[in-house]
Amino acid sequence: MRFNTLFFLLILSCLCFTWAQVSYEDCCLKYVKNLANNVQKHAVNYRRQRTDGGCNIPAVIFIMRRGRKFCTDPNEKWVKELVLKIDEKNEKNEKKEKKAGDLRRNKHYAEISQQYLKT
Repeated sequence: MRFNTLFFLLILSCLCFTWAQVSYEDCCLKYVKNLANNVQKHAVNYRRQRTDGGCNIPAVIFIMRRGRKFCTDPNEKWVKELVLKIDEKNEKNEKKEKKAGDLRRNKHYAEISQQYLKT
């Protein structure tokens, strides 16, 4: 009986240790002070890190074209400007994609209606 209890506690402690490591896996621990302009232009997206859960500092994490990530201070002026720039760029791309989808859809309906009229 004593061995079973000890074995159970050992397994439970290993699981707790594993779960604790997973929660800290994707958190920023410190900020990059500044990104050079030629690096900033390669930022394609970002995400915000909040201090809830296992993360200790708020951050904006910029994602570059090749997947590299940089943790930055969300209160810095250049960070706010880059976030706005990325938002504007993504919004523009969404509008272009929607317009292209509408054109394809309209072209498809025009082809179908022409085929229908021929019959």
